[in-house]
Amino acid sequence: MTQKERIPSLPEVYRTIQVPERRGFWRKMLAYAGPGYLVAVGYMDPGNWATDLAGGAQFGYLLLSVILLSNLMAIVLQALCVKLGVATGRDLAQVCRDNYSPRVSFVLWILCEIAIAACDLAELVGSAIALQLLFNIPLAVGVCITALDVMMVLFLQGKGFRYVEALVITIMTIIGSCFIIELIVARPEWGAVFQGFIPQPEVVQNPTALYIAIGILGATVMPHNLYLHSSIVQTRAWQETIEKKREAINFGMIDSTVALSIALFINAAILILSAATFHFSNHQDVAEIQDAYKLLSPVLGFAPASILFAVALLASGQNSTLTGTLAGQIVMEGFLQIKLRPWMRRLLTRMVAIVPALLTILFLGEGSTTNLLILSQVILSLQLSFAVVPLVMFTSDRRLMGEFVNPRWLKVLAYTVSTIIVGLNAWLLWETFLGWLHPGQ
Repeated sequence: MTQKERIPSLPEVYRTIQVPERRGFWRKMLAYAGPGYLVAVGYMDPGNWATDLAGGAQFGYLLLSVILLSNLMAIVLQALCVKLGVATGRDLAQVCRDNYSPRVSFVLWILCEIAIAACDLAELVGSAIALQLLFNIPLAVGVCITALDVMMVLFLQGKGFRYVEALVITIMTIIGSCFIIELIVARPEWGAVFQGFIPQPEVVQNPTALYIAIGILGATVMPHNLYLHSSIVQTRAWQETIEKKREAINFGMIDSTVALSIALFINAAILILSAATFHFSNHQDVAEIQDAYKLLSPVLGFAPASILFAVALLASGQNSTLTGTLAGQIVMEGFLQIKLRPWMRRLLTRMVAIVPALLTILFLGEGSTTNLLILSQVILSLQLSFAVVPLVMFTSDRRLMGEFVNPRWLKVLAYTVSTIIVGLNAWLLWETFLGWLHPGQ
């Protein structure tokens, strides 16, 4: 393989974060902590809010078990991303390019770019909705304002990748704090909450509950997260020995598991808040973000409740768009080996999402945003299998992974998880198309 083909992933930040040599679990854990949080924001983006809100409003705490199951599957797949990045020194896009024909790699790149744009679209619209709710800013203007995060990423990454990680963790803290306050005010029945994490037969027996449950599961894994995670774990400067690679994998898995546990709390908090506020107060029909915002304060009798909700939504959207710009860079460089100036690359990535969002809002009106969010999730469902299946196949290939290849039990678990996710996404996609073809049924 030529030197050109061995360009590292995210070369400007590759191996820039030092790992302490001295033995000490917590010092090393702190050094490796960060990439998992950038990935975790994809699991709490505005695209997930609607399903969590609808699930809580209609079925109380019943679907908490689905959120837990989806999070456990996410932990498995993100752990595979850590293994791939550390063991091969390549991100998922680069490994695809190394092992597939140029034609297949090009198709995979196109599909991934579309998925990133769709995910970015949902996050831009979510942030714009939050700005409208908080400051009465028109959605079209809000979409343009949210694009400023491109400059923020450039500024912070120029100072060091740790600053990007610190910003993401700070925003996650803001989101979590908002929901902690909301839950204290909502005063849910905690016994019923904990019971909701236990799977119940009603989830599959009730067709409506099953549909929302599949929506939650189907939107679990964002395709760009798999490319992103396999790249950003390589920002750590571990030594190229078997022992140090194993250490990097272990700490990387701990980092992602802790971060995804926080994502689990936030997704569960949205559903719990919706259940405690709407399900038991004759507002079971709440499914729109805007409706939830309008009802929270009056139903809870707590004036800041709606504001805290909108602040958390804005923070969620901005956090997700930050990581989306990085994923765009990783995918373009990994599949095509195209090297652009950082500002130009991120501007192109953002324009692909901003243009359709603006055109839809300007020509179809602000009421079209819900359909836009649905469309973005459908596009993500279409692309997901093209990222999940290669990841599982590559990490199960001893030729690529060496002694870090997935053991038999992990292969079975990984293929089971990927089959469930791909199957549920296909089912959800089919049901969505049927709904569009026969809207009255």
